[in-house]
Amino acid sequence: MREVRRLRSVVIRWIVACACVLFGVAWAAEDRRALDEIQKYRDMLKDGNPADLMELKGEGLWTTPRGPKQATLEACDLGLGPGVLEGAYAQLPRWFDDAGRVLDTESRLIHCMTTLQGMTTEEAIQGWTRPGSDMEALVTFVATKSRGLPIRPSQSHPREAEMSAIGEALFFRRAGPLDFSCATCHSLDARRIRLQELPNFLDPASARESMIQWPAYRVSQSAVWTLERRLIDCIRQMRAPDADYGSDVIVALQMYLQRQASGGVLEAPGIKR
Repeated sequence: MREVRRLRSVVIRWIVACACVLFGVAWAAEDRRALDEIQKYRDMLKDGNPADLMELKGEGLWTTPRGPKQATLEACDLGLGPGVLEGAYAQLPRWFDDAGRVLDTESRLIHCMTTLQGMTTEEAIQGWTRPGSDMEALVTFVATKSRGLPIRPSQSHPREAEMSAIGEALFFRRAGPLDFSCATCHSLDARRIRLQELPNFLDPASARESMIQWPAYRVSQSAVWTLERRLIDCIRQMRAPDADYGSDVIVALQMYLQRQASGGVLEAPGIKR
């Protein structure tokens, strides 16, 4: 009788193990099919990416006299000289002597809009949370001028290395009532949320695959989002203290992520969930 019970136990364990394997295979196949369909949808949108309209709007804003000084942004120095756009986005964030700070694309544009056009900071960022905002259009326009070029954040100033180290510390810092950090979702392979693959920013290949797409048209929002806006929203979803637009916190995170993605060839604007 004892042998019968032992044999029955072995058979049950074997059946359960087989069922788990079969269930896992079926689940993985379903996952793969869902991800393949999402990729097909993205590929179809590439030929008519709605972000192209934002690029055109951004170009208009760049060349149109605005603000109290009725000046254009064509003299704005994004790091490679006044008015030089080709490759500038790929090398941001970076240190700027005239601002005395490391700036990303948004914060540098704010600097140019306040100094060249005479706007206040509030006027420069007005409506940044609304779909189709001027700031998102300008960033999209600037980013497209680096399409096809490698991400190569500047490393010419000590403060840039310091900001990258701060960004790394922030990436792993747990905070808020959920005790989350950026690394909670973005430090392991094969993670996802609602069919959205989550990049592993500790893996350079995965980091590059994600970062080359920003700014991106987000299908779920029917709007173009910049990387800065996405980071601010991630912090909000983690229930951590709010980060201000153009703040050093966001710039530092971008500096770290851009360095993790160094060498990735920009395809922006991309398409995200």
